[in-house]
Amino acid sequence: MQIYSSSPVVRARQVAGDLVAVGLVVVFVVVGVAIAQFIAGFADLGRQLEEAGAGFQGAMQDASRTLGDLPLVGGAASAPFDGASGAGGSLADAGRQQQDGVARASLVAGLVVAGVPSVVVLWVWLRGRVGFVRRASSTRSLLATPGGEELLALRALTGRDARAALAVSTDPVADWRAGEPAVVRALADVALREAGVARARR
Repeated sequence: MQIYSSSPVVRARQVAGDLVAVGLVVVFVVVGVAIAQFIAGFADLGRQLEEAGAGFQGAMQDASRTLGDLPLVGGAASAPFDGASGAGGSLADAGRQQQDGVARASLVAGLVVAGVPSVVVLWVWLRGRVGFVRRASSTRSLLATPGGEELLALRALTGRDARAALAVSTDPVADWRAGEPAVVRALADVALREAGVARARR
């Protein structure tokens, strides 16, 4: 499997494209992690709320137990503190829920910021890379088949680089029809260059 073009110029562009794609993915991941950490910082408020609620709940429970031990009025005196203890527990629960919500939000935001652009970049990059590999592989296979060189020469005649074909011969179509070996080989070389494939050394 040929990953890079045999042309130094095209190969340099491909390597540069690979580096740009990898660099962009790294940047997106770094930005995504930074945003996730920034959002996760808001969980401190929830932790403070949880700690305050838990502390208040503990204090009210202690007061309720102390007053509950008083003779005659213990039950009545401790009742308000029991209610306040429940309020402290609700406050602590709210703090925990806020932390859970922030954790989910930071995870989703990080994945979206890092993942979506990275997937787009990788899709575009892989599409170009796979397309080149397929063209190079099919061109190599065609060259190895009987009559493949003539078909490659025809591809050069119908390709986008008409000037390269005309540089081979003043009348490349007539020479191709006549089967001129030198012209056919030169035209096939044009098609190989367009596909980024080099002939195997003998």
